[in-house]
Amino acid sequence: MHFVHESLPQCVRFATGGAPDAVRAEVDRLNARRVMVIAGPAAAALAEKVTSELSPVLRHDEVVMHVPVEVAQRTRAAAAAHRVDAIVAVGGGSTTGLAKAVALTTGVPIVAVPTTYAGSEATAVWGLTEAGRKTTGIDPVVLPRAIVYDATLLRGLPVDLSVASGLNALAHCVDSLWAPSADPINAVFAAEGARALHQGLPLVATAPQGLAGLEIALYGAYLAATAFASAGSGLHHKICHVLGGRFDLPHAQTHATVLPYVLAFNAPNAPDAAERLATAFGSPTALAGLQELRRTLHAPRSLRDLGLREADIPVAVTDVVAIAPPSNPTRVTEQNLTGLLLAAWAGADPTDQAPVIDRPAAG
Repeated sequence: MHFVHESLPQCVRFATGGAPDAVRAEVDRLNARRVMVIAGPAAAALAEKVTSELSPVLRHDEVVMHVPVEVAQRTRAAAAAHRVDAIVAVGGGSTTGLAKAVALTTGVPIVAVPTTYAGSEATAVWGLTEAGRKTTGIDPVVLPRAIVYDATLLRGLPVDLSVASGLNALAHCVDSLWAPSADPINAVFAAEGARALHQGLPLVATAPQGLAGLEIALYGAYLAATAFASAGSGLHHKICHVLGGRFDLPHAQTHATVLPYVLAFNAPNAPDAAERLATAFGSPTALAGLQELRRTLHAPRSLRDLGLREADIPVAVTDVVAIAPPSNPTRVTEQNLTGLLLAAWAGADPTDQAPVIDRPAAG
């Protein structure tokens, strides 16, 4: 065996019903005295609850999807003006992403309190959008020092958002099995994360207030993010970052829609990964298991429904081909990527995609 696996330094607390005490403990551990709370308007009430044991010097609610550069700059200025020494981020991926944008230039530590299954809280990946282009990078300074997972905070998440966010988490599992730095350790995390999400998300969809489903789905989302943090960004995420940044498509719904098409595209040339996923889903094949889960969850079906125009596809293809990982199991070309995106745009059956048996040359 020859591989390098990096485990990120982070404290992770699962504290169902105990977020206020857990957050206070983590802030105390940082010796922070001037805390900034970042939470969008929709998460304001939850943020008040979560930070009830603190006395923040600033509450900031300008949270925007894909973290536009101008929003990040205003948030950094607000943090500087209040001499902030820690950030508590309460919300989904956009909230955590904004906190990371501040940490990137200031080094201020983050305590993340997720209210979705986004997974950004467990990675050192940051992303900013400017002039229709989303730029991502990796920097250890943006990794939250601590995560507090409290399943009760997800009870108010609408079912359709739970489904989209949960499938976004599942995309972390799938992409981690063939991303540029995939290795046997994150493959174990990815497979167990996929199993847990496959078990938990249907429970969440049928009983949104039930802690059993929320806890196992949150556990799966954490494992998914941990796998992704080590494996890196694969083809699926490259596609979705282009679609989100350039065309302002909703983040989680875009991931949920594109996922089966990337799986159908790569699985013929990644048999070990496909077998792991099939086992996690308890299904004869990975794609069959994913599609059955998507039908159960009434998942988003087409990019057209999310606002992408067919005329946008050639631009997206050009952008994705330029950044597609050379190690992707199936060689990415303008022709086969166009076919993938047209199928996803129309909501066509991904099993109808002609398999491309075309492994990239070694090295």
